[in-house]
Amino acid sequence: MTILLCLIAVALFFDFLNGLHDAANSIATIVSTRVLAPQYAVFWAAFFNFVAFMVFGLHVAGTVGSGIVDVAVVDDRVILGALGGAITWNLLTWYLGIPSSSSHALIGGLLGAGIAKAGIGAVVWPGVITTSAAIVLSPALGFALALLLVLIVSWLFVRSTPSAADGVFRKLQFVSASLYSLGHGGNDAQKTMGIIAVLLYAHGTESGAFHVPLWVVLSCQSAMALGTLLGGWRIVHTMGSKITRLTPMQGFCAETGGAITLFAATAFGIPVSTTHTITGAIVGVGSARRVSAVRWNIAQGIVVAWVITMPAAALVAALVYAVSGYLIG
Repeated sequence: MTILLCLIAVALFFDFLNGLHDAANSIATIVSTRVLAPQYAVFWAAFFNFVAFMVFGLHVAGTVGSGIVDVAVVDDRVILGALGGAITWNLLTWYLGIPSSSSHALIGGLLGAGIAKAGIGAVVWPGVITTSAAIVLSPALGFALALLLVLIVSWLFVRSTPSAADGVFRKLQFVSASLYSLGHGGNDAQKTMGIIAVLLYAHGTESGAFHVPLWVVLSCQSAMALGTLLGGWRIVHTMGSKITRLTPMQGFCAETGGAITLFAATAFGIPVSTTHTITGAIVGVGSARRVSAVRWNIAQGIVVAWVITMPAAALVAALVYAVSGYLIG
């Protein structure tokens, strides 16, 4: 029981770091457009992160808990390895201010620890292929939707003065930021729910069809909201101003395009990266102005981080799994 409680605490710590690391996804645009001050933006995002469980089902939790590695190979060491790999990568990228994916760090951690225990046969390929495809599809969809929204609203407000349009979109950004924070809480917190749920099954405290107890749902949503509340300001700066300069209209389009992507992925139970999604959307609105408005060298560095996240987290997870043999009998 002591080991179980310790592992649940580590999982909730990862969830807290997820919120801390990914706060930028929810608030970078509304902060960079000066619609909302940072100290208020984090409260706004944290609230919608927490209430997300009332809106979405738990399909993503089911995918992470049983659709990445075979449930039969999951034990305390596999979970510790997965969390160790994901937490290490999150802390490194947070320190460097790199917008990487907490979600794919966790998926990579699961794969690394699962393969270290049982070989390649432990992998549930349909779930992994779907999740891997989302690395490309979620930012591409965010890009396309944000670009389309910029074109639509530009046409709708073509006769408006810049100051009038700016005033409208400053108000609308409260709605779009709320929707994106809701999508962030709905997709990201469920990944930790899936980890804790499969851990409970491995210890025999839950049985029957795979499900997530309510206390796990509330704990994970609370941990993520607390992390968001504290914010990851290094990454906010990268997301909000280094990629491209944003206006309230562009911020609204980026957040709305990203939110639509997250809502769709969560409905289908696909674990996607909120970081990938909003980055693609921000690049989309920047490109709508002109291609040179996007700092492509910054975007290129972010893409490199995306590519190496899963294998890097998997490698660390495999090492943690090996070392954990001396700690967990």
